[in-house]
Amino acid sequence: MVQPFIIPSQGHPDDKSVSCPACNHKVQQNARFCSHCGVDLAMAAVFAERDVILPESIPPGMPVAPEILLPRMGDYLIERGVLTQEQLAHALEYQKAKAEAGQPVLLGQALRDLNYLDAETLDKVVTTQILNLQNALKQANRQLEQRVQERTRDLQVALKRLTELNQLKANFIASISHELRTPLTLIKGYLDIMKDEGFGALTVEQKDALAAMLKGEMRLEKLIEDLIQFSLAARGQLSLVIQDVDILELIHEALENARYKAQSSQIEVETIFPAELPLVACDREKILWVIDQLLDNAIKFSKKDGKVRLETMVENGMVTIGITDTGIGIPETRIKELFEPFHQLDSSSTRRYGGTGLGLALSNRIIAAHNSQIRVRSKEGKGSRFEFSLPVVNQQ
Repeated sequence: MVQPFIIPSQGHPDDKSVSCPACNHKVQQNARFCSHCGVDLAMAAVFAERDVILPESIPPGMPVAPEILLPRMGDYLIERGVLTQEQLAHALEYQKAKAEAGQPVLLGQALRDLNYLDAETLDKVVTTQILNLQNALKQANRQLEQRVQERTRDLQVALKRLTELNQLKANFIASISHELRTPLTLIKGYLDIMKDEGFGALTVEQKDALAAMLKGEMRLEKLIEDLIQFSLAARGQLSLVIQDVDILELIHEALENARYKAQSSQIEVETIFPAELPLVACDREKILWVIDQLLDNAIKFSKKDGKVRLETMVENGMVTIGITDTGIGIPETRIKELFEPFHQLDSSSTRRYGGTGLGLALSNRIIAAHNSQIRVRSKEGKGSRFEFSLPVVNQQ
């Protein structure tokens, strides 16, 4: 006998409850979890939305009807008292038999064929369940939108705070760097006078001690200059003065700057470049600074009696400058860390190589500002190669 189906009451107009996508029990619209089955309502709504989408492929002969959009319709009918468990089992067996006979039917049709459900009741069941799912999905979407908005606000606040902290850090670096430069200039002046024996003749031991002090002063001066340059870049003051530059002249100047360190470290610096190179468009001072940094690193990380090679090549309207060393190399998995400011690959208290960890970070920013990039190839224990390209000046 066909059992009557009563559409669940919509309740009072102020009733803000919806049906749980998982168990169909009523839950409040602003609830996070179902009080009956405990399911996460937002996640359940997402899965329900996926389930109610029409399948990509429908078995041949399967009738297309609104029922195909509904998951667990049999359970839904049992929960509403429209169908018994035995009737559902019988209908499923009937449906299976029809499919095996090449005459597939939907569950609703099977229930109608067995006189467990009439067409009107089936339509009401399908309509009600679709409306319940639709309401649940709308509510889930509203909740998700609200959570996205809240998370976006949190991220904006965090980003603003991070920007403020970075600005404070950059201001501090700039201030302390300029303060350090003043007394260092005084120290350097007196050291130069002493080296020239302006205060009297020096013994061999005094000359050696003075040479060590001058070496330390040069290192300190370089560290301070790194800090100043980085603070300018961090505050958005990395402005470029693009001009036509004789890159060969620039390279010779960089080689002269590195000569003393290479000799004292017993590192051979070889060069490979043509007798003439075209002019390139770049900021001369900043590109010189980058080449100085790359040469300095190549020498610093090379072993005694090692070799550093600086070469240039012209291809496709670009001049590429490459610096290769026979140093300690870099693990491939850690190459990206090279360009992080204030970062050393060896951060232990006993690390062998000094530095602020700013040279490569700032070099990368300078080259990026020239619409290029620093490319790195390295093999641990074998050495590294750093290269970048600059555009040839159009001389038409």
